[in-house]
Parts: sequence; C-alpha cells; structure tokens
Amino acid sequence: MQITLNNRLEELEGDRLTVSELLKVRNFTFKMLIIKINGKVIEKSDYDSAEIKEGDDVQVIHLISGG
Repeated sequence: MQITLNNRLEELEGDRLTVSELLKVRNFTFKMLIIKINGKVIEKSDYDSAEIKEGDDVQVIHLISGG
C-alpha cells in the first residue's frame, strides 16, 4: 500500500496496518509521539486498533520539551 508518511510517499506491505504496526515497521521508538491520520489525532490507547489504509496521510510528530 502507498501512504504519505510525514509528507513523503511510502510503500508498505499489505493493504492495512495499525498505528502500532507502523511504529514497529518504521522503528519509531521515541516515547512522546503524536500520531495523526488524515488530520485526526489518534489516542495512544487506540494505537492497536486504529488502521492506516491505502492513500492515508499519516503524521508522526515527536514531542520535545525543554527549557
């Protein structure tokens, strides 16, 4: 399947993928992440059930704090 991940076209295996699976496949290990699918924020508790499908626009945003 083809999706847009962080503004880049990406080719992934299969026709559906959960957010948790995407994080594993693309090795996103940072603890503080915001995930958006087509502009909708996905709650961390929904990562195992929220599906990414062909053509979706996915944003994985790292939150960094400091001061």
